Amino acid sequence: MKFSSLLLLLTSSVLLTLSAPLSAKKQEPPEVTEDGLHRVPDSRMALVYAEPGADLAVYHRVQLLDAYVAFKKNWERDQRSSSAQPLRVTSGDIERIKNTLAKEFQQEFTTVLEEGGYEVVDQAGPDVLLVRPAIINLDVNAPDTMSAGRSRVYTDSAGEMTLFVELYDSVTGDLIAKALDRKMDRRNAGFYTWSNSATNKAAAKRILRGWADILLTALNEAREEAGDAGAGPEDES
Repeated sequence: MKFSSLLLLLTSSVLLTLSAPLSAKKQEPPEVTEDGLHRVPDSRMALVYAEPGADLAVYHRVQLLDAYVAFKKNWERDQRSSSAQPLRVTSGDIERIKNTLAKEFQQEFTTVLEEGGYEVVDQAGPDVLLVRPAIINLDVNAPDTMSAGRSRVYTDSAGEMTLFVELYDSVTGDLIAKALDRKMDRRNAGFYTWSNSATNKAAAKRILRGWADILLTALNEAREEAGDAGAGPEDES
């Protein structure tokens, strides 16, 4: 099975097991997943599950797999039929947007992590955390197509996307945690601005950097807690 097909299957199954309960008014997401991960309350993302006793403090480097990107179901059809978007979206446009977003993910996460003191590597190691990301339900309100010419489209939001990410020990392959989070680009209510490739890219970078900051914070907090736990009475003031 190709890597992209495996990720698509994995993403679909997780959305069914984690996201579906959110649509029911009186149901809550499961406390424990089928793979034994426990729900983390009061997390910075919509849903976070982690292995009990998992310690991120042992990881000083990060390996980022390429982000799998998938558009919202029927997005292409809706773009072509929308009266507000007369420009034809081609398969080439779709692949270009997906590839660009995957590259932006790699760049933003690498920048944030390295600025935070974590080396981003391309090989496994005993202190390497493997990050396996997928951006799903991508919904770009006004894609800048190659045939756009001088046409202009005004929107109050660039769109939205959902991150599904899994964290693994890079050596053992043990699943440590996984999370699901949906973000929408929000501008001032009632104000419409020109949407193009530059504004769409800026909106994506803001969302991606926010997710990268969450990972960096989790790594830093784990190291701080490990330091506190290792401090003896003589170290306390």
